[in-house]
Amino acid sequence: MIRRAMVALVLALGLAGCGAGTAVSDLGKVVEGAPGATTPVEVRKGQRFSLSLTEGQWDLKAVPDAKVASFISEEHLEGRTYFVFNAKHPGSTRVEITGQAQASFSITVRNS
Repeated sequence: MIRRAMVALVLALGLAGCGAGTAVSDLGKVVEGAPGATTPVEVRKGQRFSLSLTEGQWDLKAVPDAKVASFISEEHLEGRTYFVFNAKHPGSTRVEITGQAQASFSITVRNS
């Protein structure tokens, strides 16, 4: 399902170009994670943010609680992989990313 969404996004980007307004031009707050670690992430409601790992084969093991944060896209730029999200409502959730190892992100969304 995530792969279908990514294909749709790639097609849309191909038709629209890489100008302003695409996910590529707005990664939001970038939080760098590390394989084997749990990285804390604090964002405000409505804020776009990206979970970043060194380039490699990474896959979302599970998307976060959609009430707290919604998945937008997966991007590959300058030797890094970015999983882009939008903070929806206050709360906490986790994102697990697998690949060369497992990386975890503990996300907390605040009102402001």
